[in-house]
Amino acid sequence: MFTGIIEELGCVAALDVADGHARLVVDCHTVVSDAAIGDSIAVNGCCLTVSGWPEDGTGFVAELMAETLRATALGDLEVGAPVNLERAMASGARFGGHLVQGHVDGVGEVVARDEQPGTVFLTVRAPAEVAAYLVPKGSVTIDGTSLTVVDVADGADGSATFRVGLIPHTLAVTTFGSRSVGDRVNLEADVIAKYVERMVAPYAERTRAGGATTPYRAEERT
Repeated sequence: MFTGIIEELGCVAALDVADGHARLVVDCHTVVSDAAIGDSIAVNGCCLTVSGWPEDGTGFVAELMAETLRATALGDLEVGAPVNLERAMASGARFGGHLVQGHVDGVGEVVARDEQPGTVFLTVRAPAEVAAYLVPKGSVTIDGTSLTVVDVADGADGSATFRVGLIPHTLAVTTFGSRSVGDRVNLEADVIAKYVERMVAPYAERTRAGGATTPYRAEERT
């Protein structure tokens, strides 16, 4: 579990793709200061397992299976690219963002970047699997960063575009300082919204079907 508060801006030292999977080497310092083999580190919002250490330099090695490359934008990375890094949340630590699992729900695309005094508004197109959980003033994770949704515009195909506002500090300590139109980004919806949808879905289905509207019991969903 993570909070979406980026601890360090790392750098891709190597990304070797072969036979559908990949070996990622990240150059960093802070997030590996107390890391051990098997620990979890979120890289651009994707929870990865530390599988080794670079032969030359400081950082860590992670293995990316084919499904990770398919479901995330990590395969787009190039050597030298910056990446947002966060260690798994420690018990008793400050909770500065929101509940982030490090499980990417979909890949979005940056469609606009509006530079304003003191703020940069980034507009992102989200696929349907993420769009359903976007609400103004709600939380969303973009490339591992906990952000607040400014507004949402629904698309006819189930997708949506939404805006987030980025302050100078966020731009300085994350990859958003260099994000531009056309970039693909990892998106994770608020897990609480997904649980709520799961719980109310049977009740909503009854209502649409004209059935009883009394609250359902948990065992009725089995």
